[in-house]
Amino acid sequence: MPLTGEYEPSTAQVVRDHVELYEGSGGTEGTTMLPLVGPEDTRRRDLPVVVLTTVGARSGKLRKSPLMRVEHEGAYAVIASNGGTPQHPVWYHNVVADPRVELQDGPVRQDMRAREVTGAEKTEWWARAVEAYPDFADYQQKTTREIPLFVLEPVPGGH
Repeated sequence: MPLTGEYEPSTAQVVRDHVELYEGSGGTEGTTMLPLVGPEDTRRRDLPVVVLTTVGARSGKLRKSPLMRVEHEGAYAVIASNGGTPQHPVWYHNVVADPRVELQDGPVRQDMRAREVTGAEKTEWWARAVEAYPDFADYQQKTTREIPLFVLEPVPGGH
């Protein structure tokens, strides 16, 4: 069942701009990393991203986050790295409170259900995540918290 409700854009301008470009183009633009600080940002931007839509844990409003694309056989992983900071990203709390999410990968939107993984399953997905975006390994080294990883699987009958 598709998520419904009022969309509340991020307070971070770079996130708002990225989501607007991604969705406004129907998933044909903004599908790779955007500069975080401006045109002088020389970090790699050819890495693919998806847009994760969650329901705000406190507000109940729809929230959208561009995240690194980690896909395997129709399932996706989203990694709550927050760049290796000590805090989980806001979207993490939303997914814990309500695991119903929507994922846009290019022009394709899907209703998904998220579940946090641990143990051998997390190890397997973590390897895929680091292959897709090597900085995840550095982020885990930077923080004392264990970075959560969710696997998203399509909801039968979802769009």
